[in-house]
Amino acid sequence: MSPEPALPRRPLGGTGLAVTSLCVGGGPLGSMPQNFGYEVPAERGVDTVRHVLDSPINFLDTSASYSDGDSERRIGAALAETGGPPEGFVLSTKVDRDTATGDFSGDQVRRSAEASLRRLGLDQVPLLYLHDPEHISFEAAMAPGGPVQALFELRDEGIAQHVGVAGGPVGLLARFLREAPFEALITHNRWTLVDRSAEDLLDDAVQRGVGVVNGAPFGGGILAKGTSTVTKYAYRSADAEILRRVREMEQACQRYSVPLAAAALQFSLRDPRITSTIVGISRPERVAETLRLAQHSIPEQLWAELMPLAAAPKHWQW
Repeated sequence: MSPEPALPRRPLGGTGLAVTSLCVGGGPLGSMPQNFGYEVPAERGVDTVRHVLDSPINFLDTSASYSDGDSERRIGAALAETGGPPEGFVLSTKVDRDTATGDFSGDQVRRSAEASLRRLGLDQVPLLYLHDPEHISFEAAMAPGGPVQALFELRDEGIAQHVGVAGGPVGLLARFLREAPFEALITHNRWTLVDRSAEDLLDDAVQRGVGVVNGAPFGGGILAKGTSTVTKYAYRSADAEILRRVREMEQACQRYSVPLAAAALQFSLRDPRITSTIVGISRPERVAETLRLAQHSIPEQLWAELMPLAAAPKHWQW
């Protein structure tokens, strides 16, 4: 078997962190069948992290809320075996609301971060995001003593080296970037072959010196497995127009003998505004497979056919 290709490391905005163009997403690691449609046994999740740590990828992203903390527990178990993250490895996690009560106060942000560190077995993380702030109002998020203030205090105290915001609605994320000095951004499901909602958000982030990380380039699976296997986009039933567009993309890729997944992944990788692209991985062998997809040769003629196949804006996530 040929060795896995080396991945160059890029500066993540102005953080000083250098990360690979691929970032492994920890959502599936802890088993989230409601999102991904399958269970992940604990040992398989831990073994997947082992493979990530041994790979050219130096960036792993998770969250306190993924499978009620099991993603972080499995990452922590693998890190315990190696004595901690390798030199230069960047691990990011996210502070979350209390999913039982909806509490997303400043105190909850602290509780979330402290619990994450316990599960990961770490004293600090390189990067900590405010996760899914769309669950409360912007005013509540930005209020004195609220979650945004608490997040920046955690950075000032050394619990996190850098802080970012990660969420869905692009207008809301743009507002956070305008009103607070976040250093990194995760947008998900909104910059893919079929959905281009995040166009202006990407431009705005780059102009502000914010590091951009793009999540869910496969739209939850449909742009990796195709419409015969997956009929959801962003974990919800895809409308007929999205399905039609993806089928046309599948047909175009077949004509050039290119996996749809390779095109979907490289659509994000080739965008100079995006520092790193998150791919959720739940099996050890998927690490090498993802690296191969990232390296798969794609002719310019195929890109010329794929780019106009994005759905119309009224079908985007926004």
